[in-house]
Amino acid sequence: MARILAGIGAMPGCLSYVVATDATDADSLWVTEVWESKQAHTDSLSLPEVQEAISKGRPVIAGLGTRIETDPVGGIGLG
Repeated sequence: MARILAGIGAMPGCLSYVVATDATDADSLWVTEVWESKQAHTDSLSLPEVQEAISKGRPVIAGLGTRIETDPVGGIGLG
């Protein structure tokens, strides 16, 4: 988990980035992200810190499971 968290400092356009352990599966992590826009997320993937975190995290990522995209309409921390 530390490998994933290492590269998530300042990411322009990122409103929230949460890494959590799965309560029922010790080998699984959940990453929940909220971005100002899809483009802001795409742009973040080119940041050197993010590229380094992805590179370091790859060995512990068994696969990408469920991916769900939503359009937040409000809530705490979204402005």
